[in-house]
Parts: sequence; structure tokens; C-alpha cells
Amino acid sequence: VDLATTREVAGEVREALNLGVQIGIVIGGGNYWRGRSAEGIDRVKADQIGMLGTVMNSLYVSEVFRTMGMKTSVYAPYPIGLYTEVFNKDKAVEDLENGKVVFFSGGTGHPFFSTDMGAALRAKETDCDAILMAKNIDGVYDSDPAKNPDAKKIDSLTYQEMLEKQLRVIDLTAAAFLEDAQIPCELFALRENKSIKRVVMGESIGTTIH
Repeated sequence: VDLATTREVAGEVREALNLGVQIGIVIGGGNYWRGRSAEGIDRVKADQIGMLGTVMNSLYVSEVFRTMGMKTSVYAPYPIGLYTEVFNKDKAVEDLENGKVVFFSGGTGHPFFSTDMGAALRAKETDCDAILMAKNIDGVYDSDPAKNPDAKKIDSLTYQEMLEKQLRVIDLTAAAFLEDAQIPCELFALRENKSIKRVVMGESIGTTIH
């Protein structure tokens, strides 16, 4: 995990907190391990390793946030010694209301579900207004922009349209869940200047999915 990037993100999150926004964060574990692409081992075990990767990332990033003056808590869906707390909706919501940045690590706690699905589940459980999904790409396109130079960015679409067109920027299981939960999602590029604060302020700089 790059410290400079983490501190930059932390600074933007701190600005959002100062606006009175309650923030929960879900971080992937792909820099350590990707269970679905692991070869030679059981898929369940591979996904469990990946979930632990998200815990390590959350612990690291939360500590960087703390060094920059923010209060944090880290939850996981299963006991991990003294490192995290087992997820509890009431406690997590209380932390959010008290101005803490809450990290939801460990995915859903079950194999075969993506980090996107973990984010969708925690968003529903803690009554979030929206998911702000920071990616390496600046939105949803009608085809893969890495393969098609004429790919067109889509400013807004429904979850149903996303499912029908099989646009896989978000895990489709998570997209179906969010459609049912009626939680909108703004997908945007993390590296764009002040992207987190701009999205929190209501600026659409990526793709709005609803």
C-alpha cells in the first residue's frame, strides 16, 4: 500500500468529515491476493485468504488516518483476536454518529462473494445514503476502454441497465442487491483531483448508478 496515496486519500476524507458527513470505508485486498484467480488451492480457502488481505489493508489505512487526527474503528465479520471488532450494526452506527471513520473489513465473511458485495451489505445494514465507489477507472463505459478507443463513458444508468448489458465495473451480484436496497452508487476515479470531496459535495464526476 502506497503511503503517499493513502495520506492523500486520508486528507480528502478528513475534509469530508469536517462537512459533517459520516463515512464508512471498505477496502479490497487485491494487492495481497485475488482468490478467484488463485491456482492449485481450494476456492474457499483462496477467498478466505483474500478476506484476510482486506483486514490487513484496513488496519494499515486506519492507522494512517489516526496519525492524521481522525478517530477510527475496524470491524470484521468474524473474530480476529484483539485486532478488530466483530461487526455489530448498533455499535458501528454509533461510531459513525460520533464522527469516527469506520472500516468494514473481511468482506461478507463468506467465500464466493466480492468486496463490492461486502460494501453493499454493510451499506444496507448501516443505513447508508449512497455508496461512493473509487476505482482505477473514471466511470462506466459501454465497452472496455482499454480495448476499444471509441468506448463511450456513461454518465448515468440504472442497475437494471447495468445488469442487462452485463457491464461488470461493479460485481453484478452486488449491483442486483443495491437495486433491491435502493442505494445509489457513484463510481469515480480515485486519482482525480479532490475526487472524494467533490463527490461528497454532490458533483458527478464519474457514473451515477441508481
